[in-house]
Amino acid sequence: MSVSGAHDSTLVTLSILIATVASYTALDLAGRIRAATGWTAHAWLATAALAMGGGIWAMHFVAMLAFSMPGMEAHYDLSLTLLSLIVPVAVTGIGFAVVNRPRRSRFALAASGLLMGIGIAAMHYTGMAAMHVPASLRYDALWVAVSILIAVGASTIALWLAFKNTGPVQKLVAAGVMGIAVSGMHYTAMYAASFTAHGVTDGGHGYASIGQTNLALAVAATTFLILFLSLIAAMFDRRFAVLAEREAVALRRSEEQFRALYRKTPLPLHALDAEGRVEEVSDAWLNLLGYPRESVVGRPLINFMNEESARRRVREDWPKLLASGALRDAEYRFVTHRGEPLDVLLSSQVERDAQGGFLRALGGIVDVTARRRAEEALRQAQKMEAVGRLTGGIAHDFNNLLAVVIANLDLLRKRLPDDPRLTRLVEHAIQGAERGASLTQRMLSFARRQSLRPEPVCPPDLVRGMEDLLRRSIGPQVQIETHFPLGLPYAYADANQLELALLNLVVNARDAMPNGGTITIGAREQTVGADQVRGLSPGKYVCLWVSDTGTGMDETTLGQAMEPFFTTKGVGRGTGLGLSMVHGLAEQSGGALVLKSRVGAGTTAEVWLPVAETREKTVEVAADSVQKVGAATRSLTVLAVDDDALVLANTAAMLDDLGHMVLEASSGEEALTILRRGRKVDLVITDYAMPGMTGQHLAEAIRAEWPRIPILLATGYAEVEQDSHLALPRLNKPYQQADLANAVADCLKHEDGADRVVAFRPVRGG
Repeated sequence: MSVSGAHDSTLVTLSILIATVASYTALDLAGRIRAATGWTAHAWLATAALAMGGGIWAMHFVAMLAFSMPGMEAHYDLSLTLLSLIVPVAVTGIGFAVVNRPRRSRFALAASGLLMGIGIAAMHYTGMAAMHVPASLRYDALWVAVSILIAVGASTIALWLAFKNTGPVQKLVAAGVMGIAVSGMHYTAMYAASFTAHGVTDGGHGYASIGQTNLALAVAATTFLILFLSLIAAMFDRRFAVLAEREAVALRRSEEQFRALYRKTPLPLHALDAEGRVEEVSDAWLNLLGYPRESVVGRPLINFMNEESARRRVREDWPKLLASGALRDAEYRFVTHRGEPLDVLLSSQVERDAQGGFLRALGGIVDVTARRRAEEALRQAQKMEAVGRLTGGIAHDFNNLLAVVIANLDLLRKRLPDDPRLTRLVEHAIQGAERGASLTQRMLSFARRQSLRPEPVCPPDLVRGMEDLLRRSIGPQVQIETHFPLGLPYAYADANQLELALLNLVVNARDAMPNGGTITIGAREQTVGADQVRGLSPGKYVCLWVSDTGTGMDETTLGQAMEPFFTTKGVGRGTGLGLSMVHGLAEQSGGALVLKSRVGAGTTAEVWLPVAETREKTVEVAADSVQKVGAATRSLTVLAVDDDALVLANTAAMLDDLGHMVLEASSGEEALTILRRGRKVDLVITDYAMPGMTGQHLAEAIRAEWPRIPILLATGYAEVEQDSHLALPRLNKPYQQADLANAVADCLKHEDGADRVVAFRPVRGG
């Protein structure tokens, strides 16, 4: 006999409520799965599966308890009941795990929904099998299929909603719909069931029995408690997550502010990891070296150093930094993006965590390239000054020796018998001595101690006057071009020395073009400001330049080019004094020599000379310009003063040969003693550089006591300080007897006053 059952409306409502709350809890817990990582995410996934699967089971069990048939008492098999609980929890967990993967597809969602729906349906029919009543149970296949479809659809929707970002209202609506759908699946399946009674039963089958209502309430209360606790846990986790997110946002903002401050600081800073790779750099660091940020971050710092610095960094400084935690003012040479060397001082500090572990190495660099260059320039200037002083001293002493040699050879030539062979030997000796004198003049020029006769010089006229000499000097393979602007002012320089300097520059240019080429000579007027050209004071200058199309010079050669005795020519092809002579001439004239060169691009030598204030040339008669030997000069008493015994004896011999009476003094003090003894002296010839009392001081003392005695200053120095009221005539060493005779004759012409004009140009002090 077929039996119809009935449902308790209160328990039905309770079952729907359980399904709804379980759905909401599962949706809420799914959000925690997305927010968590690692084992925490797995824990929330298990909790969500328990809430959803357990909630569906509780809804099913309460709904089963809501069903009753008259005259029949239902009993439940414990093992099947537990199995019906395990099945929905397991399939729900599997579905959540599949859908929670980073790269889920629609197929994975559909497959998971199908698995979960079938599992829930299996849960229902397993629970129905666990129910024992005194009746036969049959199912309508159509309604069974409908119930399974509802289960699959509800499961798919639940999985889809579980991992979507939805708000509380959407969650409530979705939970209500899912609760009704899940409950609808159950009651659809119950509608598919039909019971046929076996007859009167006594209910004695050994099953424990509890009142259906009380059991339903107990299951519902337990389910709600579990779901409530799950929601509370999710709420606290969400709160903690919000706080953590706020802290993370604040930390990110702080890091961004620090990074912005770090990058925008005007100091070139960098941060390195434990392997020495760049983690962060400031904009000033990038601007200093010229690299883009993406080319720096992640690369080892040694990649931006030259080989020597990188080797020292790896072998010495980096281990020292890791061991001591700090490194101060380590010298390195970096290489910029343009390939230029950059000398820096690098200081670093290791930053460690609370346990002493390495976090990063913070460092900063200071560009000392300009300072290094200035120090190198200062060292070079000091070296050149020291070499110049040494060269000048040697040249002065050598001048004295040459003066003795030349004078004695000159006297010997006058006393030789008329023998051509002997005369030729003496002439060769004199020529060799004169060549030595020319060499000392170059050395004195480098030392800025040569005697100059500056005058207004027209550069175009000077070059035109040397045209034949220059062309003979360079040969047929080299062409000369000139570029002189109209209205070019005169330069103030010694014309003869400037010609020699120009010849030296042209010969150097020729030697730099072994296969021929073009030499260009030109000049320009330029006003120089402060620090515009090294070594020049502000003012107007004439720049006389010589350029070639030769091999050029590298930086090392260019830095040494003006050093005395430095040459790149072969053995026997140069003294190494050409450029140093030009350098000394330019500086002594108040200008400078500037060399510009690149390998393969030729060389340009610029001689900067001050502009002459007037174009009128002064008329001077050089001591060696006219041979006046035998000029009418009365016999004189001459006081010769020199601290060098050889030079003194040589001067006395030449004066004696000229018919003069000579008094000799080896110092200024001895000369004054002779004069104070009352000896009549017609002329005093004194050396300038003497220990104790110099020739200048001796002249001042003589003028103070004997103002009308003529004084002749013999020296090889140019930088002789003189008072303007003395204006002593000069006789340049080394000199021959003719030079001495002419100088004596000229002095006697102007013995009538201290302000007389003499044939020898006074030296402008300095």
